[in-house]
Amino acid sequence: MTISFPKDSVGLVIPQTMAFNEPLMLVCGKELAAGYQITYETYGILNPECNNAILICHALSGNHHAAGYHSYEDRKPGWWDNYIGPNKPIDTNRFFVVSLNNLGGCNGSTGPTSINPKTGKVYGASFPIVTVEDWVHSQARLADSLGIKQWAAVIGGSLGGMQAIQWAITYPDRLRHCIAIASAPKLSAQNIAFNEVARQAIVSDPDFFDGNFTEHNTVPKHGLGLARMVGHITYLSDDAMGQKFGRDLKNEKLNYDIYNVEFQVESYLRYQGEEFSGRFDANTYLLMTKALDYFDPASKHQGDLAKTLSEVTANFYLISFTTDWRFSPARSKEIVDALIAADKNVSYIEVDAPQGHDAFLIKIPRYQEALTTYLQRIAI
Repeated sequence: MTISFPKDSVGLVIPQTMAFNEPLMLVCGKELAAGYQITYETYGILNPECNNAILICHALSGNHHAAGYHSYEDRKPGWWDNYIGPNKPIDTNRFFVVSLNNLGGCNGSTGPTSINPKTGKVYGASFPIVTVEDWVHSQARLADSLGIKQWAAVIGGSLGGMQAIQWAITYPDRLRHCIAIASAPKLSAQNIAFNEVARQAIVSDPDFFDGNFTEHNTVPKHGLGLARMVGHITYLSDDAMGQKFGRDLKNEKLNYDIYNVEFQVESYLRYQGEEFSGRFDANTYLLMTKALDYFDPASKHQGDLAKTLSEVTANFYLISFTTDWRFSPARSKEIVDALIAADKNVSYIEVDAPQGHDAFLIKIPRYQEALTTYLQRIAI
């Protein structure tokens, strides 16, 4: 039997790893020792002018595997396969696409699960705090190594959108287009609160051992699972959850049982928590949520976002979704208003979608058309 991938898939993908010889100074005041590495994937071909490269920045639990398959046995493609591939919105017939796993991650790039070269032990809780700024600096080094002086576009959703915005601020000459989807200029107090609940679920797990659980041969699965459950609720809209689960029961009738699953939505959340806790690292989750909390580029200008964006040169495209209550359309409009005040080029679309925050990952015709049209206009 011949196994083949869909015609609009980038097909079989082999992740690559780049090691860096210079230490990376971090915003927290610590440095990441020389030898740290970044795992990434590429799709498409870099043209001779090196002007067709697009950087994809991932969200909280994402990684470098954005499109295609790692093996013929893979049940699912990369996390943004709906949008990357031949003749898809991010058309790999035109663009050379780079997607990486951020530092602090647990999917190949140096992070808490890596060996600390100074101690010979797993970093664990000793891995330094990393910020969106740190990630952008590390991504710039990867771009240098790949021979990419300027991105045609930097694109990201949610936390990935924050990275795209930071790119435009930190390296204005190194990208021509900034596309931030379902993102925000900073977290609201409510968002920070959700992150704190998730973190407390992890650190209060008796198997966490102050982040050094590897040394105790444990995994704080219960806490990490709870953190994922809290997060997952915020990624969906009330309507989406209602349509998907309603008040449907797991079994035929109520059992008046506090501890076991009775409703379908309970079963779904428990599955999500269990699945996530088996593949993700608890320390990485803490780092990623802190990076979200810390992101606030306007803080360097007393909260003046327009002034913060005054030096950007990239064209901006903001996309939001009507039912996204985690990063609502109002948050994207804050960025749009600041760019207009700073006399910058910006386009914006609010997509009517019932899926909530996770809409940026889903195949939605209006969203696909909007992204396709914009990207087709990018000159290379």
